[in-house]
Amino acid sequence: MGHLVAAAAFAVCMVGTTLPTPLYGLYQERLGFSELTVTVVFAVYAFGVIGVLLLVGNVSDAVGRRPVLLCGLVCSAASAVVFLAADSVALLFLGRLLSGLSAGLFTGTGTAYVLELAPPGRRGRASFVATAANMGGLGCGPLLSGLLSQYAPHPLVLPFAVHLGLLAVSFALLWRLPETVAGARPLRTARPVRPSLPPEVRRVFVPAAVAAFAGFSLLGLFTSVSPAFLATDLGVRNRAVVGLVVFTAFFASTLGQLLVPRLGTARAIPLGCLVLILGLALLAASLAGESLPPLVLSALVGGAGQGMGLRGAVGELAAAAPAAHRGGVLSALFVVAYFGISIPVIGVGLLTGPLGLAHAGLVFAACMAVLAAVSGLYLLALLRRERAAGRPAG
Repeated sequence: MGHLVAAAAFAVCMVGTTLPTPLYGLYQERLGFSELTVTVVFAVYAFGVIGVLLLVGNVSDAVGRRPVLLCGLVCSAASAVVFLAADSVALLFLGRLLSGLSAGLFTGTGTAYVLELAPPGRRGRASFVATAANMGGLGCGPLLSGLLSQYAPHPLVLPFAVHLGLLAVSFALLWRLPETVAGARPLRTARPVRPSLPPEVRRVFVPAAVAAFAGFSLLGLFTSVSPAFLATDLGVRNRAVVGLVVFTAFFASTLGQLLVPRLGTARAIPLGCLVLILGLALLAASLAGESLPPLVLSALVGGAGQGMGLRGAVGELAAAAPAAHRGGVLSALFVVAYFGISIPVIGVGLLTGPLGLAHAGLVFAACMAVLAAVSGLYLLALLRRERAAGRPAG
């Protein structure tokens, strides 16, 4: 049960990272900023994640998982408090930065903690629980805030107040869980450690990370600029509907992860890339035709491809990494993935001015499809070479 409690805390933390998604329109009306500012505010979160993963991504291998995760919940609560007080763009930046810090502390460490708390013989199922908690939490954030902001009073207050309550419960439960790192040092001894990859994981890390980059970039687009596309190009202004569309992508990611045990982790990554390319094609059709059904299908198909690739990558790297480096390796994977959330999304924001939102999205879809294709083809070739050499696929 301990790994399920840890996964629930993981999900609650990730809820806060996407909670503002349906609310950006309200903040724009109140504070009067551009669509480019929306993408930069969103990307500040990703840079917060990346900074934490680069500086202390593997610190939990030394000081233990539990103290790092408790710090993540504190940062998430601080983010919610800042959003409750947000009356300027500067406070939005601060709230997103704190949210990024919380996600950075949780992403690699939370995944490793769930795997290590799982009963013996259930490591494969625990891998799904961890990635499902990650993606499920990200998906529930916009759904929760969309429903509360559309149908309950105080749309810029109630979502964050509810999240603070969930964080308090999660903190109390996580406090009671055991530590899984033998000989963990006190948290005050934590020091930044330059990220490094053990030789055992380098062969598959780059293509797996590129696939994660492309998949997370699609999710980043849905959580940052899809509300504006729905409102301005499709006339959908109901925040609950916006939250549901974004939730669909993350829910499909969780469903895609369920396919991985049947496929094997090594096969799941290239097949996930193929499904992701189909999702990007549907996104392009929605942008070009200004149509809602292809956008929903893009969320379903693209999200499923992203989930397949992510769980495959986590499974391959967790199996290959030595236990003493597992937290750092998984953090390194998510560094690349979160660059996928930030850099392409800022690019879309920059191109929106000269090209318009729809055409900027088409450029994005084409670039990400190329990346996914390159990664998938490389991994298929690697899989064939391993079969020829008589090594079993993961």
